[in-house]
Amino acid sequence: MKIVVCVKQVPEITDVNVNPETGTLVREGISAILNPFCEYALDHATQLKITQQETEVIAITMGPPQARSALFRCLELGDDRAVLVSDRKFAGADTWATALTLSAAIKASVPDFDLILMGKQAIDGDTAQVGPELAEILNLPQITYGVEINLSPKKKRIRVKRETEHGYEVLETRLPAVVSASKGELIRRVPSFQDVLTARLKDLRVISADDLDLDETELGLKGSFTQVINVFPPPQKQGGIKLEGLEPEVAARKIATYLRKEGFV
Repeated sequence: MKIVVCVKQVPEITDVNVNPETGTLVREGISAILNPFCEYALDHATQLKITQQETEVIAITMGPPQARSALFRCLELGDDRAVLVSDRKFAGADTWATALTLSAAIKASVPDFDLILMGKQAIDGDTAQVGPELAEILNLPQITYGVEINLSPKKKRIRVKRETEHGYEVLETRLPAVVSASKGELIRRVPSFQDVLTARLKDLRVISADDLDLDETELGLKGSFTQVINVFPPPQKQGGIKLEGLEPEVAARKIATYLRKEGFV
């Protein structure tokens, strides 16, 4: 069984800057981490690997050369090998162009995959779109917000417990499939020192735009149907008026006076 885990490196900051010409995030000079939701997907893959013999887990990410550090983190957490999809032609990609590029990279590097896992969303964009778009491009069944993933007793099927607005539901689908992972009850693992050393001996392959069966017009900013015009924090709300230490009757009169003054009553 071959499990592909799509991951993303995200900025480790709360304040972001945007390139005024491209509308994309400025990532240069900013420390980065592996997206936390991607680590939950990695944990699901590792648990499946423990229960299933002859299972290989492959991490794949699209990003600049420094995204290697995110892939090394994946290898430290138990992945067998990693693929970095890196090329300046990918710069400025929106969720669609990202999903299209990842689909081509998966076909090129792991054509015989059985399962694709990914975090439900990235903490820098919070769109939760790449997973569903990837499934549509590859014409695969998809299950989102998975918190428990197990192979079904039936061959080539998977059973997933997923979060909903009102609780949980259990779905089963055939393989290959795409599953996006939510946090659930998983606790993100910490690799041992030996895991860190072993990760440096594992295979990390780099592929570029030339290795993919895609036209340049489908990549990066050129292939993006959407573009970020501006990114900014919401305006801070002003603090309200607090009445303290007053008798109820006095406080009620003050509130009534304020409401009449402001035109609410």
